[in-house]
Amino acid sequence: MSSNRPKILTLSQLNMGQDWRLSLAHDQTEHLLIWITRGQGRVLMDGQRRGVGTHNALIIPSCHLFALELGRQAMGQVVMIPQDTDLLVPQIPRLLRIRDSVAMNELTVLIEAANREQASGRPLCTQSMDAFGQLISVWVQRQLALEEHAPKKRNAAARLCGAYCAQINANFAAPMTMSDHAEALGVTPTHLTRACRAATGKTAADLLTERKLHEARCLLTATDVPAQDIARHLGFGSAAYFTRFMQQHTKATPTALRKASMGALKAA
Repeated sequence: MSSNRPKILTLSQLNMGQDWRLSLAHDQTEHLLIWITRGQGRVLMDGQRRGVGTHNALIIPSCHLFALELGRQAMGQVVMIPQDTDLLVPQIPRLLRIRDSVAMNELTVLIEAANREQASGRPLCTQSMDAFGQLISVWVQRQLALEEHAPKKRNAAARLCGAYCAQINANFAAPMTMSDHAEALGVTPTHLTRACRAATGKTAADLLTERKLHEARCLLTATDVPAQDIARHLGFGSAAYFTRFMQQHTKATPTALRKASMGALKAA
């Protein structure tokens, strides 16, 4: 049975006080609407990296690779919609730069009201939250229908990088190198790297590394699965290779990261 019930979070609640949860390339199992209310930064989505700022709405469908880097002073709200919703959700990530003050106020009021209802625990709260999901979806559909928000045609580099992002997101746990992914896409590693750098500022190897690294850190934080089993799950040839990989990219061993992450979560 589908659910339209949104969950309202702040950006700081979404990343749980750990910047890597948003800044490393990854996906979410829920659909996301991220409403930035202060600050600026950059977002990687749909195979390209773009600047974002105040009153920008990011719509990230579930299971799409993205990364969000924001300044320390940035603030925002997040609407999480269940993956099995029957609400209309864009098939590709969208960045909406909202310039109309009425539209800005409408979304802010809807999210704040939904957040109050979520916290109230009043009778019929479930039905009320379903209704808020519908109203927020209507707001999104109205914005998507505007000519000013029509998606711009992607160039060849962005299209190839988008295909690569989808490829690694679906197969990041497989024992595949960047060259293996390039071969699966029918291009050379050099061409793929050039396209990814042009579209995102990162190499193809960087994106694959980030996706593996995000999954590894999530598993080390949220589970007690032994590091050697995580290594096996993520396609590493040995636990020792996995440890070297983590030390190279985080300056810490898997054991140290697990302890540090648990401490950060308790503090938050």
